[in-house]
Amino acid sequence: MTHQPVPVFLYHSVSTDPPSWIAPFTVRPRIFAEQLDLLTDNGLKIVPLRRLVAALRGGPPLPPRSAVLTFDDGFADFHSTVAPLLAARGLPATLYVTTGALGGPSWPPERGSLLPAAPMLTWRQMRELDLLVEIGGHTRSHPQLDTLLRQDAREEVEGCKARLEDALGHRVDAFAYPHGYSSRSVRRLVDEAGWTSATAVRYGFSSGADERLRIARLMVRADTPRDRFLAWVHGTGAPVAPFPERTSTKAWRGYRRLLARIDHPYPSLPTPAG
Repeated sequence: MTHQPVPVFLYHSVSTDPPSWIAPFTVRPRIFAEQLDLLTDNGLKIVPLRRLVAALRGGPPLPPRSAVLTFDDGFADFHSTVAPLLAARGLPATLYVTTGALGGPSWPPERGSLLPAAPMLTWRQMRELDLLVEIGGHTRSHPQLDTLLRQDAREEVEGCKARLEDALGHRVDAFAYPHGYSSRSVRRLVDEAGWTSATAVRYGFSSGADERLRIARLMVRADTPRDRFLAWVHGTGAPVAPFPERTSTKAWRGYRRLLARIDHPYPSLPTPAG
């Protein structure tokens, strides 16, 4: 049963009026509520990410037809919209925050974020949410980690963890790669920093045999059709991890690294290749 498909759903913003740059990755609250109900009505067991990670580390296997909910970046609508919908249904989730993008008073000050302007969580809201969901890290500034020099990538990975643990007063274990991008060297840095899991995108199902530092996720976008979402609910319509890195993913990484070396601008939220 280790290769049983486990949908790990990836959301960003849940809003009716998102900034234009995040709109393609934003789900309307009504649609989001319907999707949550589709999960439970079709018999999926929503489990905390840590249960999947424990299974990947040789612990107890997941219940049949398990799924995981994750949210990237730290948009303010998680506090106002997402958390109440989750709480009303008793559903766990993991929220990955970009520490440099969080609003409100912060000390020591962060060096900023590469994300364009948008309403983001404050540090106070993030601490409140820590009582309801798992808080994870999403770097300090949201760079493409696999294009950075090793020391710069290390500062993003380690600095995010230190800042979150200082703010929350406890260990933080879950990490997500910005844009879903990683490489062997980046995954090694994440492991060395003490993160016990890391999620990518990969547009595939996770499973009990997935890679702990490259957990596959399914991104839910504004234009994700209901039929496709239902297929994911039923464990179809995408490959099941582990699966090899696509040739196109490797080629795209090489292209992005070339652009980084010549300091050529690239889109702030490119569609992940895997």
